[in-house]
Amino acid sequence: MPGRPGLLVLMGSGETSPTMVETHRRVVRALGAAPRAVLLDTPYAFQENAADISARARAYFSRSVGLRVEAGAAVAGADWVFSGPGSPTYALERWARTSVAGDLRARVRSREGATVLASAAACTAGVATVPVYEIYKVGAEPYWGEGLDLLAPLGLRVVMIPHFDNAEGGTHDTRFCYLGERRLALMEPMLPEGTAVLGIDEHTALVVDLRGERVRVEGRGAVTVRLPGSRAVLPAGTRTDLDELRRLARGAGGRPVPVAGRAAGPPEVTLAEVARECAGRFERALTGRDSAGATRAVLDLEAAIALWAADTEEDEGGVERARETLRGLVAELGEAAGAWWAGDLVDGLLTLRTRLRQHGDYRVADGLREALRSAGVLVEDTPDGPRWTRSG
Repeated sequence: MPGRPGLLVLMGSGETSPTMVETHRRVVRALGAAPRAVLLDTPYAFQENAADISARARAYFSRSVGLRVEAGAAVAGADWVFSGPGSPTYALERWARTSVAGDLRARVRSREGATVLASAAACTAGVATVPVYEIYKVGAEPYWGEGLDLLAPLGLRVVMIPHFDNAEGGTHDTRFCYLGERRLALMEPMLPEGTAVLGIDEHTALVVDLRGERVRVEGRGAVTVRLPGSRAVLPAGTRTDLDELRRLARGAGGRPVPVAGRAAGPPEVTLAEVARECAGRFERALTGRDSAGATRAVLDLEAAIALWAADTEEDEGGVERARETLRGLVAELGEAAGAWWAGDLVDGLLTLRTRLRQHGDYRVADGLREALRSAGVLVEDTPDGPRWTRSG
């Protein structure tokens, strides 16, 4: 590992989604050929689907980034280390019992290798940690847990808050990693004096070049440096240095932060936004009896779900909520096929069913076949592909 670049990457969310692919690729390219890559699964290890999350993450990095990742391997000596969603406090408790906590600190202190922490794992990087599960899901009174304080060697006394711009709550405030303004305002005075909040929006990354002490913000949101009575916002595209970030974290005004143009590549929308857009197009097409437009909207949503299939986060319900939307559109389209008797509509639905089966989404594919049957369209699978006939 000596001689390799030193990078610390902190992500607000979207760490295994299309929005962060280009960031991951740039980091991995900087490490040279065949870096040793390790996935720390600790934050979600308590979940029943932990093995599935790891498999999806490894598939994402292999397919989208060209990186072969070992799950649960030793951190020491790794060129690239990644950890993501789950419970920050669960991870910290277990890392403290092993060498992992010390190994992560050593990586940043030595300024070698790439350390990528996202979502729950990003929470652990500061001097204190947000106990997300305990406060938001269990209802504990607001408090801070001890953090890894990975940024202390960089001269930054901060707490990390990913999901900073979260808006899932709708009628209630879920910003600031689900704390909301009321709880965060209660918690800020509990922090050690001189500690700033470093907030990272969803689908956004703060990339720190540890050796060159350069900083950039990538993705679709912003990084916020918040202190009582003040805040500084660094939008995506910002390129500055660690000295400027230190000044902002101390509440001192510095030189204007330069903003560069965003690099091409990362999608500017999330899966939830794609689902809403496709559903809107679908309803307009259905109202106008535009069978081709309705079918195209459903096919576009299915393609987006396939693209986001590796996403291990649950922003706005994640992939499963998009699948629920898809199932609803499929049911409506099946009813329309029976009402309109449009052959091109049925053909489009069979194309969709084939794609669903290819992607392993048999539940929706079977639901589509049932919707067609209820509408009077019988589907027969043959060696030459599916065929349909009108019943009755």
